[in-house]
Amino acid sequence: MDELGRLSVDDYQKADKLPLVVVLDNVRSQHNVGAVFRTADAMRIERVVLCGICCCPPNQEIHKTALGAEESVDWSYFRDTLEAVQSLQQQDFTVYAVEQAHDSITLEEIAREMENGQWTMENCPKIAVIFGHEVFGVQQSVIDQCDGCIEIPQYGTKHSMNVSVTAGIVMYRLSEALRVNHQ
Repeated sequence: MDELGRLSVDDYQKADKLPLVVVLDNVRSQHNVGAVFRTADAMRIERVVLCGICCCPPNQEIHKTALGAEESVDWSYFRDTLEAVQSLQQQDFTVYAVEQAHDSITLEEIAREMENGQWTMENCPKIAVIFGHEVFGVQQSVIDQCDGCIEIPQYGTKHSMNVSVTAGIVMYRLSEALRVNHQ
């Protein structure tokens, strides 16, 4: 760990985080929840919000994939995802559902806007991204409450990806774009 320059859990919790929150809307797989925690730790995002049927730490199945990240990453739980969205918007977060939807913007478009200086340190919004249930996606009522939708273009025969894979792609790309303006 020393050679890799990794933070201790205490140092991680004290470290500055990116203004990025991940919301899980009824994600049923404890392994997917754990994988999101692990990626959230790697990208040093602000927190994870678990909603609905999501399992919460402490949980052995979450721990299997999180490998302890559930102890370093701040998290909260809301029974209703709409309440979580409204709470985040009241805290000045711009909230995006990650879904294929009419008028969605691509992940690359939003990342480029962030990197091209349209969002500076002074005006960069706090961002929350919502990932949905493995079969049903983000609830329509939640999508309707969001400020927009982000889509990852896909070119194969399937129209969806595993939620933890999608979350990893989005967290990585947005965190890299945020780091451009938060150096």
